Amino acid sequence: MRPMQLRTVTATRYVTPLREGGSLPAVIEADDDGLYVCKFRGAGQGPRALIAELVAGEIARAAGLPVPEIVFVELNPELARTEPDPEIQDLIRASADRVHGRGGLNLALDYLPGSISFDPLALQPDADLASRIVWFDAFVTNLDRTPRNTNMLVWHGKLWLIDHGAALYFQHDWRDFLARGTSPFTLIKDHVLLPFASRLDAADAWMTQQLTPQRLAAIVELIPDTWLDDEAPFASKAAHRDAYLQYLTHRLAPPRAFFEEARRARSAHV
Repeated sequence: MRPMQLRTVTATRYVTPLREGGSLPAVIEADDDGLYVCKFRGAGQGPRALIAELVAGEIARAAGLPVPEIVFVELNPELARTEPDPEIQDLIRASADRVHGRGGLNLALDYLPGSISFDPLALQPDADLASRIVWFDAFVTNLDRTPRNTNMLVWHGKLWLIDHGAALYFQHDWRDFLARGTSPFTLIKDHVLLPFASRLDAADAWMTQQLTPQRLAAIVELIPDTWLDDEAPFASKAAHRDAYLQYLTHRLAPPRAFFEEARRARSAHV
């Protein structure tokens, strides 16, 4: 399989913060004249949130789910000089590579102008799409798709998935991570699309067909080395990166407890 690649853009202007996000994302303009929602490496959640955003987002895309384009963003600390807010200045500087004097690598999603937050009373997704999204969120342990915080947008009448920084929470504690990979995801009972997910069996067949080990390996390979320099107990960055692949392939192997849990939650909901 040909290696996957993401585009890299350079931030040229900090447009506006999005204060509703705990990680202080912001709309930025880049050197391709595009607008993006940037997630900063220097935010409180650190590079692990960017890894979750990248890996979960590209898994969703590989399965045919609607996700805005994900790009790497080079960020220069000089960008902070034009910002009057000290908090934003600190965030930009913390997200740039000051050691080597070049821009730091961050992550962003294509900005969808005019999009609105998903409301199940206004738009009801079809059963196949809803079921695949529920399956996907159970697979990546995304706890952030509830009625209170749907993390979905409607743009030109189509549903789009955003904000996966809270997914893959196994990475915050690497002890027994493979054993935890086979655990159910009980929080799926709170998923905003569960009432519409009447085709979970078909979703399981579709998603497991799309998410081959080769595709998962290509996605994990996208994780930049600079995002892996934390205190995880691995001998090398390659071993650290490979642990993500081990977890994902282990979780995907039958029997899939997360899928059975989603089926139980759906049955209890009906």
